[in-house]
Amino acid sequence: MIQTGNYPSKALADAVEAISSLPGVGTRSALRLALHLLRQPAENIHRFAAAVNGLADSIHYCKTCMMVADGEQCGICADQRRDHDTICVVESVRDVLSIEATGQYHGVYHVLGGIISPIDGIGPSDLTIKELVARASAGKEIILALSGDVEGETTAFYIYRQVEGSGCTVTTLARGLGFGDDLEYADSLTLGRSIVARQPFKP
Repeated sequence: MIQTGNYPSKALADAVEAISSLPGVGTRSALRLALHLLRQPAENIHRFAAAVNGLADSIHYCKTCMMVADGEQCGICADQRRDHDTICVVESVRDVLSIEATGQYHGVYHVLGGIISPIDGIGPSDLTIKELVARASAGKEIILALSGDVEGETTAFYIYRQVEGSGCTVTTLARGLGFGDDLEYADSLTLGRSIVARQPFKP
């Protein structure tokens, strides 16, 4: 909790507290950003606030892949030019954006919303694995594009076991990525090559 007495205005203290709640933003950085906003025209601040409010009021999750969307279905799932028989399974929306930036993938996605992590209290029922299993069927390919750390491998193995009898093909990214690497931090060239050169998943 920010102490109001440290600031000349409660409104400024509240803004600093709100901004510093963002990951990777300390109190000093939050103060600098708040003071920067104060120097902007009022309409700019209102536009900024409206955009942030929109995250709570206007964002939906695609009923098919769980990607963020403005309506019931995201633009990727709605695009009939995409290969809807190839489903790339990722941990988060950030991973979708990273893969899309490569320009090498033309299928659709499934966002799990996390990975299995008992130490963090996250189990299979906390993720969208059940919805993924419902999408798995013969003739489809499921690409497990999860991080190479223990939690990612555990999640990949669990998903493989769940879809094993569906008749779909299960593949994984080629290991151009190091053990434990997050897709978010992989460069586009390496990630693109890993998708193109994907391999059968071996439990």
